[in-house]
Amino acid sequence: MPAAMMTVAAGMATGPGSRVTRFAKSTAASVTPVRPGKTHALSPLDNAMERHTVHVVLYLRAAPGGLDREQLKESLSEVLSLYPAMTGRLTRGCGADGGSSGAAAVDGPAQRGWVVKCNDAGVRMVDARVAATLDEWLATATGDEEMDLLYYEPMGPQPYIWSPFYVQLTEFADKSYALGLSCTHIHNDPTAAALFFHAWAAAHRRTTSPYPPFLHSPAFAVSPASPPPPPPLLAVKSSTAAPATDAAAMSSATFHFPASAVRALLSSLEHGTTPFAALAALFWLRVANAADGERELTLALDFRKRMHAPLPMAYFGSAVYVARARADLASGMPAVAAALDRHVAGVPEEELWAAVEWLHARQQQDGEPFQMYGPELTCMALDHVPMYGAEFEAGAPPVRVSCRVGGAAGEGLVIVLPAAEGGEARDVVVTLPAEATARICRDGEVLRHGAKVVFGPKVEKVA
Repeated sequence: MPAAMMTVAAGMATGPGSRVTRFAKSTAASVTPVRPGKTHALSPLDNAMERHTVHVVLYLRAAPGGLDREQLKESLSEVLSLYPAMTGRLTRGCGADGGSSGAAAVDGPAQRGWVVKCNDAGVRMVDARVAATLDEWLATATGDEEMDLLYYEPMGPQPYIWSPFYVQLTEFADKSYALGLSCTHIHNDPTAAALFFHAWAAAHRRTTSPYPPFLHSPAFAVSPASPPPPPPLLAVKSSTAAPATDAAAMSSATFHFPASAVRALLSSLEHGTTPFAALAALFWLRVANAADGERELTLALDFRKRMHAPLPMAYFGSAVYVARARADLASGMPAVAAALDRHVAGVPEEELWAAVEWLHARQQQDGEPFQMYGPELTCMALDHVPMYGAEFEAGAPPVRVSCRVGGAAGEGLVIVLPAAEGGEARDVVVTLPAEATARICRDGEVLRHGAKVVFGPKVEKVA
């Protein structure tokens, strides 16, 4: 197995007072070399996500035999053999600015936008420890402190030497672990990032993942005969200036809704309402804080299984499509939730392909990247993703899984996730302007529906 290359632990410090100590940085290499000259094309949907990042944390309780840091690193190197694009480096396609990087030209037809040169450069890995047990952490950590379990370095002026993927192994005082993955949204979306952990866990147990990676990058390849008109939502986004809200002014919190609470919520709504629509309606109404008027909400939907020719769940890339939903907030939560359900179910595949064609045409014209998550409030459905199947020890699923999307500025982002106990239980992760996050954590209507604040805002810890 290739040895990891140790580097100086500079620039890895966490914030003042943090209980997380990062003490080493290394490079995780694949055990199987990639053939020379191999590249991985990125789709228009991938390239559209240039302003955003993906962050996933898995919490693993200490196993009877104990989790071993070195064994986790070994299995990481083994699973990276299945993901040559993860260990590669970004370069610009033929004909685009940035060819001065010295990177090789991409095989096949000329292509603008980002492309991955699969050169076995490796994935950056950070070792860390926490001065608390896992249970103490889950009971006391804030949403902002949870980000210390993740490590990420923004792209610098030399993308061809910059690692788009970062893995942090954090050991708690009781030998439990947090595994944190951070990456560009250019490479993949939260679904793909979460299912990477399935493959890693399978490699760790010396077994086969039920979700083998599907790296068929032309899945969203298009070549329209003439530039199509922009979809209305993307036309607005591409012409809107970057949000004035600084990323530092955003704050995160996680709400846990046990199955009993979600069932009670659903019983108060129209028959057949999905948990996602119910929780999206609840948070939309409370975040908007508006009693009347027709409003719009952006939905971020995973299109893998919504296509006529469905993609495998473990498709490696971004399959997120943003659609606009509309509802009269004065009509009450049952009507708002029903409207969201209709919008989710009614987005036609033709609308997705129209957006892909327009993004492709814009990419060929070197269009500047724009905000996909924001500046308007966005709600993302991830509660279909089997996040708790990544068992690094047989029979021991993660205690908790957290997911965030970086760069979601403006009005913010609400993500609905599955919860550890399964069934109707859900977790909701919000990233909002700091004042809005603090307000939602105290919101009587949200708490009345059974929400428990797991990771509250940094400014005020909610019990």
